[in-house]
Formats: sequence, C-alpha cells, structure tokens
Amino acid sequence: MNKITQDMKYRQSLIKYTEKYGVSKASRKYNKARSYIYFWLNRYNGTLESLACQSRRPHTHPRAHTEAELKLIRDVRRRNPRLGTLELWDHLRKNGYARPLGSLYRVMKRLGYFQADKPKKKYVPKPMEQMQHPGQRVQIDVKFVPLSCITTKGERYYQYTAIDEYSRLRYLKAYEENSTYSSADFLKNAAAFFKKHGFDIECVQTDNGFEFTNRFSQSQRNRPTLFEVTAANLGIRHKLIRPYTPRHNGKVERSHREDQKRFYSCHSFYSFQDFAAQLAVHLRRSNSIPMRPLLYLSPVDFLNC
Repeated sequence: MNKITQDMKYRQSLIKYTEKYGVSKASRKYNKARSYIYFWLNRYNGTLESLACQSRRPHTHPRAHTEAELKLIRDVRRRNPRLGTLELWDHLRKNGYARPLGSLYRVMKRLGYFQADKPKKKYVPKPMEQMQHPGQRVQIDVKFVPLSCITTKGERYYQYTAIDEYSRLRYLKAYEENSTYSSADFLKNAAAFFKKHGFDIECVQTDNGFEFTNRFSQSQRNRPTLFEVTAANLGIRHKLIRPYTPRHNGKVERSHREDQKRFYSCHSFYSFQDFAAQLAVHLRRSNSIPMRPLLYLSPVDFLNC
C-alpha cells in the first residue's frame, strides 16, 4: 500500500499492547471485544500492510452465471447488436436462458455493454447585467397571497410587485384578480409611482404568464395582451425572461421571499380592503429598510443621495 492510515497504526499499537500484557488487558484498555483482537492477531504478520481492511466481497456465488450462460449472452449480443435489453432477454429465453431480466441487466452492465452517458456540459450563467440608472429596467411579478392569511373562505388575493433593478425601490398593489387587465392597471400605477420618485420606466421585465403575454397561447399567440398594449402606449419596452428560468427575475422573486417572512407569516386579512391597507403600510416599511447591495442604505435614501 502507498498510504498507511491512522486506523492501521491504531491496530498495530493494539497488537503490540496485547503481545505485552495479554488479550484481556488490551480489551479493557482499548474497549474492544476479544474477538476483534484475535481477528487482527491472526492477520498480523509484522507489517502495517497486513492490518489494512480488505474487501468482503465473496469470490464466488452459488447462483452466479455459468460460463455457458455468459457465452450465450455474448453470442446473441454479437449477432444482434441493436436489440434492446428486453428483446435480447426474450431471444435468450428462447435459447434456454432461465434467468430474470434484472440478472441479465446486471451481467451486461458488468460486461461493459452499457456505455456511460457523456457528462452534460455544466451550465455557466452569464454575468448579471448591472443597471446604470433608475428606471433602466423594472422587474414585475405576481405573488399569490397564502390562503392561511385570508379569513374569508373562497376569496383569493394577489400582490403585484414592481422593483427597480438599480435602486431596489418597490411598488406593491393588491388585486382580487390575476389577469391581463390587473397587470395593465398595475403598470399604469407603477409608472406614476416611480415618476413621483424622479424617474421613468424604460423597460419592464416579466415572466411568461398569461397575465403578461400570449407567448405560449395556442390560439392567440400573435395577439398582444392588454398589458403589452399598455406598455407600448406608455413608451415602455417589454422584455420576457427565458421560460422556466425564474432566476432571471431574481430580484423580484427574492423580494417576495422577504414579503413572506416579514409580512405574510404574521398577518391576517379580514377583507380585501383590509389587505390593501396593510399592504400599503408594508410597502412604506420595505422601501425604508437598509440593503447591503445599496451600501446599507434604504431604496429611498439611495435615490436621494
């Protein structure tokens, strides 16, 4: 062996103590069973290599494939290289093979008939594009209000969120409907909100939900939604993220996780008006919390500095 492990040195010290003081004292001192000590005494030949753990895999098995069976598998496989495992097994059974399908699969794998798949190329995401000024891009998404927060059964509320990627300034608004009409109304209100803080929205980024786009609609794919029409009328470019890639909208998704922790986990809503009022208070609070990406300034302070 090229490496002498700590366990091997430990066993050697155990054996030397045993040879000097006996098995009983060694058993008490090292807290090892007598059978354990006798086992390593019988294996020890004076070298550390003899104290290494060896494989316990049996050399033979009474139900292992015979050489005749292995030759049959090789011959049928050579004559029929394109057969699948199930069809090959069926051919073998017609030639007297009596093993189950699982046994055939394990033997063929051990014989090297199944080539390992090539490792997939590791995905390396592109560096995140950093915004240079407020309003350059605003991420918009919808959060479904947890049912545990709503006391009235049968009602559903939705939180629309817009976050400026540069300043992290957010705008939240409550809706009772998750539709393109709600999205269009939210976009108008969000544009007015950011306008009050001194900048216009140049681009909005959303996922591919039907409240934003008909990109994956079967019948109205080429028909713009009311949200897209509203964005065009306001002079705002609409950008869609890659399908099934929510990390591209990571800032708004991360803000929703903070909303769950700071707001929804400790509040209940007794009506839609109550939810809207509490959400407005939460909006003012969230825009006043210092953030590490903003050098520990709040979004409002970051815009004013």
